[in-house]
Amino acid sequence: MVGVSRGDYVICQSFTFVASANAILYQGAQPIFVDSETKTWGMDPELLEKAILHCMSLEKKPKAIVPVHLYGMPVNMVEIMRIAKKYRIPVIEDAAEALGSSINGKMCGSFGDFGVISFNGNKIITTSGGGMLLSDNPKKIEKAKFLATQARENFPHYQHEEMGYNFRMSNVLAGIGRGQMEVLNERIESRRSNFNYYKEKLGQIPGISFLKELEGSISNRWLTIILLDPKLTGGIGREDLRFALADENIESRPLWKPMHMQPLFESAPYFGKGIAMKLFKHGLCLPSGSNLTNEELDRVIDVIINVINN
Repeated sequence: MVGVSRGDYVICQSFTFVASANAILYQGAQPIFVDSETKTWGMDPELLEKAILHCMSLEKKPKAIVPVHLYGMPVNMVEIMRIAKKYRIPVIEDAAEALGSSINGKMCGSFGDFGVISFNGNKIITTSGGGMLLSDNPKKIEKAKFLATQARENFPHYQHEEMGYNFRMSNVLAGIGRGQMEVLNERIESRRSNFNYYKEKLGQIPGISFLKELEGSISNRWLTIILLDPKLTGGIGREDLRFALADENIESRPLWKPMHMQPLFESAPYFGKGIAMKLFKHGLCLPSGSNLTNEELDRVIDVIINVINN
């Protein structure tokens, strides 16, 4: 939709789920990975501009920029959009995890030329799969719908003049999604309540920290994340907690392994300072479902406190 084709450069956040980068490969393009900043864990604007200038020095101006709102926390979209407009590069805003998150009252997914929302089974609201494409450009949206329905031309018979895809969501799943949109605010309130409860119980423990919202930003707190500093926890690290929780049949997960560390992208250019690697090494996703009770959260908290104390 923004003209990316084989051999083009697309700048992508390294600290993300692989789907963000795979979309670049589908077009035969080359991902250029950019590290995160510490304040939001999202794309570092300073490194973004550095990557743009590097590409332009090779006479390969990037065709698009893909920032990602991680775990529901808004990226610094104001600065990213300023840089994108400066160099006239389209922004595809990956808000897959950030439905309902906002910056100064403006919803995540509405800053870029395009925004993408996920309705996967693990999201705040779900249709079991699929998602939503957002844009202020009605012609582009119509084009996307056309391509998503096998690029069928407006004829009484089936006529196709360009390659299309079967990317439509069924009416049944769309109906489920629309119904769940009515309880979105309740789901966000539940996720934020989970975060606040964890922070209240664990936030004073030396070596455990939480990502704060920037002024003006509201996170849906899709997942609650803790960072561990083994120097302050008596040597306790991410894996110690993960294994201890698993022993109690409680699932937790490491943060996303950065794309530039993945075998699939080992040859891709990367601009960074090692922030994403540190987050991956020390971060843990805690159980964060919308229906968790305080008693269930306490099970998680008790395990963490016992490991740290012992």
